[in-house]
Amino acid sequence: MSDKFFFKGRKTPKPKHESFGYNTKRAAKLGTQAFPLTLTVTSEARRLEVQALLDTHGLFAKLELDAKGQEDLLELDAWLNKPKTTSFERKPNRNEACPCGSGNKYKKCCGQ
Repeated sequence: MSDKFFFKGRKTPKPKHESFGYNTKRAAKLGTQAFPLTLTVTSEARRLEVQALLDTHGLFAKLELDAKGQEDLLELDAWLNKPKTTSFERKPNRNEACPCGSGNKYKKCCGQ
């Protein structure tokens, strides 16, 4: 990056994410009472099924019954199938105690 004040030891600060239009502090969470899901079902039996599914997950939704239209459960599917964060167990450093409980360092026990 070419900065016009670099030779004096000053650098122009980087712009924050908000200036680019990213909402870094999102408060609107879909599926809450303030922002319910918008779902369309085709029958009363299907509406009861979807309502039971919403109740088990603690979600709120506006359910519309449209017998001649098409069923639209995209927002619900997206919420139910959102990816989970995977976490891995931390590997100990060479000179830390071995997790097997032998009392030796990791490099002398299980790290070989």
